Amino acid sequence: MSDRQLPKWSELRPLLRPKRFELDPRRRRLDSALTIADLREVARRRTPRSVFDYTDGAAEQELSLRRARATFAGLEFRPSVLRDVGDIDTTTTVLGAPSALPFGFGPTGFTRMMQHEGEVAVARVAERVGIPYGLSTLGTTSIEAVAAAAPNARRWFQLYVWRDHGAAEDLMRRAEAAGYEALILTVDVPVAGARLRDTRNGFSIPPALSARTVLDGARHPSWWLNFLTTEPLRFASLDRWDGTVAEMMNALFDPTMTLRDLEWVRATWRGPLIVKGVQTVDDARLVLAAGADAIVLSNHGGRQLDRAPVPVRLLPDVREAVGDGAEVLVDTGVMAGSDVVAAVALGATAVLVGRAYLYGLMAGGEQGVQRAADILTAEVRRTMALLGAPRIADLGLQHVRLP
Repeated sequence: MSDRQLPKWSELRPLLRPKRFELDPRRRRLDSALTIADLREVARRRTPRSVFDYTDGAAEQELSLRRARATFAGLEFRPSVLRDVGDIDTTTTVLGAPSALPFGFGPTGFTRMMQHEGEVAVARVAERVGIPYGLSTLGTTSIEAVAAAAPNARRWFQLYVWRDHGAAEDLMRRAEAAGYEALILTVDVPVAGARLRDTRNGFSIPPALSARTVLDGARHPSWWLNFLTTEPLRFASLDRWDGTVAEMMNALFDPTMTLRDLEWVRATWRGPLIVKGVQTVDDARLVLAAGADAIVLSNHGGRQLDRAPVPVRLLPDVREAVGDGAEVLVDTGVMAGSDVVAAVALGATAVLVGRAYLYGLMAGGEQGVQRAADILTAEVRRTMALLGAPRIADLGLQHVRLP
């Protein structure tokens, strides 16, 4: 039997350390999110279903997206021990310029629809963190406005090739005049993928005030208040569109584009050219040989062809085929800083994240995007330390094994 006694106040007092109550509800929400998955759950609760599903969903049965995430979840790290990891350096070089981290914010369409602060919030965080940000052709803030909001950010402009090549040339000229560093040419959207969540939700651009959305609005009043009382949705590349995303893509984008069209893009755009949407080793070789400065292994976040290749699985074969000198980025399925580290170890120059920062945006605007960046950064640093790799250049195939 243990002897018992009443504790003395002098013994209790050091144990009583109440946590300071955060008065700001947005800050409380974000501080409670420890992972990107946590931010996703906050975003789901705070955003109308059709808008959340547009961001969260993928094509058809969503197999491509699930397989990408399952691949990251199933890979095995192989740490090197007894390495000096007292000083972790996450800086790397992308397109000949420094990036504070081995990831950037990839281009996403209709960003102000997800949360009214939109692209400006994302660009400002990218500027503070020191990473690239890609503005989409279907962005809801103009090329010039994003440049003005984040003048020192590494800004890239993502281009879909339109049936009207003159419109695409005008966008490239505007991006160059506004100081955008690089062009991302997306090549995996000859036609729109079948995004069934959007169809089932009756989703349109902009969201329509139907009986369903009015009812949903009662559950998400702050989103609707911000949507209805801030500047109407406009696009980086067209004045407006009334209809579905798929209808827009099929009406505007050029399904006849071939490798020869890269010559036309190269003749118009004088800066670095990144081709996004490469999904085979052969295409990686062909696109780089045709003049691309970098490629992004991507299946569009699983939003185009279902059962498409998992981009991170392609990395070792593509890296072997194109050599160490080529810049190879990757996206799709990235939900943690450990995913970023794994991709770099498998051969990626850097990683583009999309949904991860959008969950942060929907959860808390610019502060939410910053929270997403902070989570990813901490996870990158911790994973590198635990792998025994203090520098990005130290990461390699010895550190990871694909399932």
